[in-house]
Amino acid sequence: MGTSFIQMAYSMIDMIWLGRVGSDAVAAVGAATFFTWLGISLMLITRTGAEVGVSQSLGSGDNKRAISFAQQSLTGALVLAILYGILTYIFAPGLIGFFKLTNTDVNHNAVSYLRIISAGSLLYYSNPTFSGVFNGAGNSKLPFRINSIGLMLNIVADPLLIFGVGPIPQMGSDGAAYATVASQGLVLLLFIIRIKRGKSPLKKASILSRLDLPYMRKIFKLGLPVAMQSILFAIFAMILARIVGRWGALPIAVQSVGAQIEALSWMTASGFATALGAFVGQNFGAAKWERIYKGFLITVGLSSVVGFIVGILFVGFGQQVFGIFIPEPDAIQMGGKYLEILGYSQIFMCMEIATSGAFNGIGRTMPPSIIGITLTGMRIPLALVLALGTSLGLLGVWWSLSLTSILKGIILFVWFYRLATKHPDNLAMQGRPLQFIRLIPNRIRQQFLGIKTK
Repeated sequence: MGTSFIQMAYSMIDMIWLGRVGSDAVAAVGAATFFTWLGISLMLITRTGAEVGVSQSLGSGDNKRAISFAQQSLTGALVLAILYGILTYIFAPGLIGFFKLTNTDVNHNAVSYLRIISAGSLLYYSNPTFSGVFNGAGNSKLPFRINSIGLMLNIVADPLLIFGVGPIPQMGSDGAAYATVASQGLVLLLFIIRIKRGKSPLKKASILSRLDLPYMRKIFKLGLPVAMQSILFAIFAMILARIVGRWGALPIAVQSVGAQIEALSWMTASGFATALGAFVGQNFGAAKWERIYKGFLITVGLSSVVGFIVGILFVGFGQQVFGIFIPEPDAIQMGGKYLEILGYSQIFMCMEIATSGAFNGIGRTMPPSIIGITLTGMRIPLALVLALGTSLGLLGVWWSLSLTSILKGIILFVWFYRLATKHPDNLAMQGRPLQFIRLIPNRIRQQFLGIKTK
């Protein structure tokens, strides 16, 4: 969770400082961020392969296999990062042109920002897989500490490069890109040092190794469904942003900042999902389904509490929260409405993300992808109907996000719950469908539910 918050904070801090430059700077970075999002989504192939492959191998006591998964995932991540960086650098003008931005300054700054990130693609895109290797080994503290150090550098470098000081010129959105690449470079260096000098079972893993096709096929089999879900999610979001662009550059800026604020819940849920994935993976390797079931319910419950709290914050105090990022009256009013609409779906979004971690842990990455791709894809026709076919206008686009998130959370939770409760190795649930009530403290059971269990 801490690492997820750190990753969220990179973009959030950029948006806070750029909001002081103006909404045009935020819109430029927001447009470019869709393509960095695509890159991070692509890297989910190797990150998921590392988390699931390492955790299941260690759970079954096969350290040699865990090392092979780690080094193949890291090598694959470096190759993918370089290839994606080259492509986005070359085609940056055409990619940004997809949004048909009428403001030439916003368009120019977006292209420049994307090219800076692309030039540092090896530094920017490979770190999630390093985190995945350690998460799979059950050592989530190390990625948190290393990413925290990178965040500290980003916090210091952002205002210096965005606004300029002394001999450093004012660089605006370019400064935010340079600060991000520099901080991610430090994170990568620290990961390399830690792997080479660490004492974990993965100490013998090589960062660069000859690609082993059987392992790479397994990594892609595990990670591709997760990556495709996130890639298509990003593509659908880009199409929605183009629809939003009908109302000008300000709604794009609002939606970009709103997505960063919404990360309060979905990045927290992603942290729970990562922890649950490692926990489930190791117990799956050890064939302990009763622990998988209990861990699933507890984790989804905790992430839902986070979603409830964030939802209350968005619905009741949306404008106040948004005003921290862009202190412009029109943006605050529009951003408050965005957060209010999305606030109603926060619990269900957290349920969906946490449950995806449980599916990943047992190596069944397809169900979350099927639900995610199908219902996220429905956002486009639903947005067109609500925005252009009703009086909702722009708000219809945002309602399409909220309504589909509610459906995804409900369907995915029910799917894994039925899978876990009906598994023959889950002895705790055989013939006792209300066994999950035992997870609730006894005093609460008796006082509020009227149920007593031994």
